[in-house]
Amino acid sequence: MEIKKYGAIDIGSNAIRLLIANVIVKEGREPQFKKSSLVRVPIRLGADSFVNGVISEGNIKRMLDAMEAFKLLMGVHNVERYKACATSAMREAENGNEVVDKIFEETGVKIDIIGGKEEAAIISSTDLNELISGDNSYLYVDVGGGSTEFTIFSGGKITISKSFKMGTVRLLNNKKAVNKEIFANVEKWIKKNTKDLKNLSLIGSGGNINKLFKMSGRTEGKPISYIYLNAQYLFLKQMSYQERISELSLNPDRADVIIPAAKIYLSAMKWSGARKIYVPKIGLSDGIIKSLFYNKL
Repeated sequence: MEIKKYGAIDIGSNAIRLLIANVIVKEGREPQFKKSSLVRVPIRLGADSFVNGVISEGNIKRMLDAMEAFKLLMGVHNVERYKACATSAMREAENGNEVVDKIFEETGVKIDIIGGKEEAAIISSTDLNELISGDNSYLYVDVGGGSTEFTIFSGGKITISKSFKMGTVRLLNNKKAVNKEIFANVEKWIKKNTKDLKNLSLIGSGGNINKLFKMSGRTEGKPISYIYLNAQYLFLKQMSYQERISELSLNPDRADVIIPAAKIYLSAMKWSGARKIYVPKIGLSDGIIKSLFYNKL
């Protein structure tokens, strides 16, 4: 038996995460991926990037500190390989590449800014295969802070995929008219591409749906119904931001974005006719770990 240690850094629009995982390799058996440590820091790069077009000096300093800390943690854990990926906030910031260069110079951590398609491909290299096998159709919805990726699986294969600038942090900072237009475009796309698919279900990924799933008390592998998710959304919406933190123990950087996130998932269910949503534990960092192990990156 052999145990390998890998690290994944996910630089999102709402938060930055470090996942350290053990990969247990035993002859004649599928490799096992076990989470060893997960650190999440609430650096909301999207609030800079989507509003001002640049990453602020304050957040560059926080990112430098975070990368330095992550490097030390990976050293303590004896991580043999890692990869750092940044998504839409860094992609759209005018100074995104400068920030990447500065971080590499000062910490030695190399960051790759990846596109929406690449992000979707890394995520779908995770345990999605177990769920999408068979003849059923699925609309996979990955809600981030800056964008949402929509992928349609039919008969176990990707039929079409598209990324929209419909992230939670972006929706909070946009004007209402802009959001209305984005939702209208997504509605058109979903309806057009799912109209011939029978018995379609949603698959949700992202920090917010993971939290909503955890709050539902469902056992792993069991889906959430549209009716339940809608009730959960209305319940959260009638609480104030402060109440969501004090009564439900939500993180301050989760308590606001969870509302637009729930709205995106519900809208996607409504437009595609899906009655249930599956929430496998997958994300960009899990995908990075798997891709490192299988040498896909």
